Amino acid sequence: MERLKIYIFRHGQTEFNRDSKFTGLADAKITKTGLEDAKIVALRLKDKKFQVAIHTSLSRSKNTLKEVLKLHPECKEILEDDRIVERNYGDLNGKTHLQIVEKYGMGNYDSWHRSWDIRPPNGESFKDVEERVKVFITNLKKLMKKTNVSVAISAHGNSIRLFRKIMENLSIKKTCELYIPYDKVYEYEI
Repeated sequence: MERLKIYIFRHGQTEFNRDSKFTGLADAKITKTGLEDAKIVALRLKDKKFQVAIHTSLSRSKNTLKEVLKLHPECKEILEDDRIVERNYGDLNGKTHLQIVEKYGMGNYDSWHRSWDIRPPNGESFKDVEERVKVFITNLKKLMKKTNVSVAISAHGNSIRLFRKIMENLSIKKTCELYIPYDKVYEYEI
């Protein structure tokens, strides 16, 4: 029996990414460079097969997946799932990194940006995101096994960070240090 695969990738660069803004749940649009990132992901997946694709409700996730699907007529089902949406930065959403440092100080910026369990005001920590991603993975594996499908997922930097922690059994320290490129595909067998 052929192994079932998960292909997960980050959306292309957005205007907020380009401008060093905390994007979070804001619906930032992908840039021309972001569209090129999406096309690179599409080419990386060109020879892979999957029957189900998943995106979040944010346009950057949908538009990146749209580029990928141009090369995958075998994919017949597209699902939306916000358990893999970007981390909610709360009051930081839409503000530049510099604005946050100037207003709250470097210590708060560092704690909110990359610590494990410290939430920015009205936002989520990595630990919070891990809880919803964990449930997503459990349900995803059940779906894949029940319907015998491989899956492509257009997600976000921080949800992929926690996806990798769970799937690769990474330490908290390593997870907090991860950088998720816009043009890379992570592949897992179940």
